[in-house]
Amino acid sequence: MEADLLINSQLVIPGSELVVSTSRSSGPGGQHVNKTSSRVSLRWNIALSHVLSDAQRTLLLQRLTSHVVGEGEILLHVESERSQYKNRALARERLAKLIQHALRPQKPRVATKPTAGSKTRRIQSKIRRSVIKKLRRVIEE
Repeated sequence: MEADLLINSQLVIPGSELVVSTSRSSGPGGQHVNKTSSRVSLRWNIALSHVLSDAQRTLLLQRLTSHVVGEGEILLHVESERSQYKNRALARERLAKLIQHALRPQKPRVATKPTAGSKTRRIQSKIRRSVIKKLRRVIEE
């Protein structure tokens, strides 16, 4: 059984909601790679989680669409280390960072006025373009 995963002071994912599976890793490593299952796959179902509020669930499903597989499930694969223990710790850390980042409130965009310099550059480029097009015209006599 997995230990609980601390996301922030208000959110802790119970270990019972995390599903960890292992498989053989690819890449270099000689005989060690061929006989040990060091690749870790970590699954967590956002849609079925009991610790999330409806607002958090909606926010996570919106912001993590590229990471969600199936019916609201996040799947992470980690095989960067030769040790299954280290890969398991890395997977848990990555999941925590992913959720923290997705739940962080986004700053509202403040509309700003264009600077005087950007206005003059825009006008100058329009004038230059106009001159180029005028030079292409055929002079009819």
